[in-house]
Amino acid sequence: PVARLLAAASDCLITHPNVMNGAALYWSDPRIHYVEGWSLDAFAKGSLRLRPQRRQRIGVLFDAGIEPELLLRHRQVLAAARATLGLDIGPELVSDEPLGVRLSQASSGSSWGQLEQPGALLRAGSRLKHAGATAIAVVARFPDDNGSDALQAYRNGSGVDALAGAEAVISHLLVRHLQLPCAHAPALAPLPLDPQVDPRAVAEELGHTFLACVLVGLSRAPDLVVDGSCRPDDLMADQLGAVVVPQGALGGEAVLACLERQVPVITVENRSVLSVTSDALAMGPDVLQAGSYAEAAGLVMA
Repeated sequence: PVARLLAAASDCLITHPNVMNGAALYWSDPRIHYVEGWSLDAFAKGSLRLRPQRRQRIGVLFDAGIEPELLLRHRQVLAAARATLGLDIGPELVSDEPLGVRLSQASSGSSWGQLEQPGALLRAGSRLKHAGATAIAVVARFPDDNGSDALQAYRNGSGVDALAGAEAVISHLLVRHLQLPCAHAPALAPLPLDPQVDPRAVAEELGHTFLACVLVGLSRAPDLVVDGSCRPDDLMADQLGAVVVPQGALGGEAVLACLERQVPVITVENRSVLSVTSDALAMGPDVLQAGSYAEAAGLVMA
């Protein structure tokens, strides 16, 4: 809902897949551009342009570590997305060996992760690109950890997404290697029913997979343009009017690049485990502070 508000206020919002993803729930809006994190950083630094597209051909990369029944569930999502949504999906393939995802947590409390076989990911991605895919959805088998305190806190609305750090490793690596729009959906066993799940997490409890929203987002994701060609509708960093970001998460490349380029930065009170604030970075008057995303939308319009 916040993304749709900011898109209405600006008429053009560039945002991260995790802002829009909701497992089986999704909301497509032509004013919203679905751009993975490595690409967002590169765009903000001016090293690539975004070229809006009405339709992408989505290649699907399955981890060889996914069990047969769970793989079938994900393939049913592809069939449903073709038949019900009319998405252009294919080719699809299974990696030549399991990717071996491992999850970790940093001392700050943020999540991160590792891949035991990054080469298998890159080989499979290259095969999809050579077969004609213009965007790639990755489905990797993630460890099930149903009894962990971190998972319970996340389901209850008070914890970090333990999967997101490893997901970023996968998508960053693939986008950097292929220069194609990519997004990730973890393959996990369904969780037991819990009547106390927070509304912000409950969309992820409704189905067997997280894949549907990723396919919808990638179906209209902008191309990543790094060559010298330029079209009138290309989006470039020097066109940015403002950046909206949580107050505690100002240390990323995109935010720092925008500050360097004197793009207005609007920070929003949004509690997190990080405390990389405007005060901590001595940003002073270079940022505008908002108490809510509704207030940030007002500042964007102003």
